[in-house]
Amino acid sequence: MGKGIKIGLIVTLFLLLILIRSFASATFYDPFIEYFKNDYLTSVFPVFVMSKLFTNLFFRYLLNTLISLAIIYLFFQKKQLIIFSIKFYLIAFIILSVLYFILLKTSFSSGYLLAFYVRRMLIHPIFLLILLPAFYYQKKTTTSR
Repeated sequence: MGKGIKIGLIVTLFLLLILIRSFASATFYDPFIEYFKNDYLTSVFPVFVMSKLFTNLFFRYLLNTLISLAIIYLFFQKKQLIIFSIKFYLIAFIILSVLYFILLKTSFSSGYLLAFYVRRMLIHPIFLLILLPAFYYQKKTTTSR
């Protein structure tokens, strides 16, 4: 694959991530978008449907993950990195979704900040911003030896 095509695909995939973010409130069920956007410290805890919320969280996480995996593959083209990333994303989803479920069941009684950031990690491609530089650093340190 040519370098120009690869760069074009990577840019397109990043634009897809931006599109998902742009249309999130219209596309995905998440009453906490408005809750955290406004003054959540004084707002009433929103009423929500747990199954619908987690179905939409899963779908959004899956979309972000698939696009992120494609970006990682286009950058490095190593099967081992994709396998590691899949495991990482799967474990992260399980841990974060269980934690978010507990936080929701307790109506964020342990504080809003933890719930805010756990939710953010589930709905935004933050792990891509962590994995890309980590894999790049690993590539640079192993090839320079």
